Amino acid sequence: MSSKKNLGHNSKKDFLKKPVEHIDITSFDSTKIIQSMEKMSFVSRETANAAKIFNDMINDKNCTIFLTLAGSTSAAGCMNIYKDLVKFNMVDAIVATGASIIDMDFFEALGFKHYQGSQFQDDTELRKNYIDRIYDTYIDEDELQICDKKICEIADNLEPKSYTSREFIHEMGKYLKKNSKKKESLIETAYDYNVPIFCPAFTDSSAGFGLVMHQEKNPNKHLTIDSVREFRELTEIKIRSKGSGLFMIGGGVPKNFIQDTVICAELLGKEVDMHKYAVQITVADSRDGACSSSTLKEASSWGKVDITKEQMVFAEATSVLPLIASNAYHKGNWKNRDRRNFAKIFG
Repeated sequence: MSSKKNLGHNSKKDFLKKPVEHIDITSFDSTKIIQSMEKMSFVSRETANAAKIFNDMINDKNCTIFLTLAGSTSAAGCMNIYKDLVKFNMVDAIVATGASIIDMDFFEALGFKHYQGSQFQDDTELRKNYIDRIYDTYIDEDELQICDKKICEIADNLEPKSYTSREFIHEMGKYLKKNSKKKESLIETAYDYNVPIFCPAFTDSSAGFGLVMHQEKNPNKHLTIDSVREFRELTEIKIRSKGSGLFMIGGGVPKNFIQDTVICAELLGKEVDMHKYAVQITVADSRDGACSSSTLKEASSWGKVDITKEQMVFAEATSVLPLIASNAYHKGNWKNRDRRNFAKIFG
């Protein structure tokens, strides 16, 4: 029997009926679940220890907390978690894939949605209806191209010079303050609370399509993205931090980019400590030698991460992240943290 199915859908409207709803960590307290998981084994105990380490980061007044995002959890219902981590002062800077920030967060801020679908759907049928699939989640490609064009529009209205992705996303925050249809996106919230967002592979997303269109329209006078200056900016935050912790969802470029700030600072002649705390949630297999799957102990051999307080959680992030984040929110230690306002150091 073929795995390709139509599942009773005949038109785009039939496919895009059930929007993904983003979980609200303030609406439930996972503390008792986390406490019970401490007494269990396998991924349960890993999750409980990760929650403890994340709370340790929040409690440490000298710790700058970096959130890294890779993968599609923002499209899958975790978007409000990331926004709340910023809003409630549990994150000081973000390093993410372009897709997490543009194709998912900015996309929804424009008023569009992600939809529940099926991983068993015939993809040729989806293509006929101009629907993109992320496992069991659907995106309207027509709407996604509007997102591409909106990036082009923002770029067309900026001074033609070089920008880091952080600077460009800051401008997107300004745009959303006036034009967003969905309020309190991650971009807009980070803009409000001076939390910088870095996307080292910025053009590998809708941003890339939009900026290509911008340069095509303006061949002699256009903006560019300066990834080298961006690395220097992120390293500056590490240099100015007395200590640091990593809360990593997935792996990829964001994971390596933030870890490399330790090495970069050393090469600039600055004395910095390795990242003191580290949590990574991933399903990647460490046996393939890839960055996404490399253990935090392995990162210690490179001089990037201290192994005293680190935890790998081998789980699909949407299944454990809400528990860790809800626990941190309801413990309330974030109320005693000073905001770092790192976006202000760049003017």
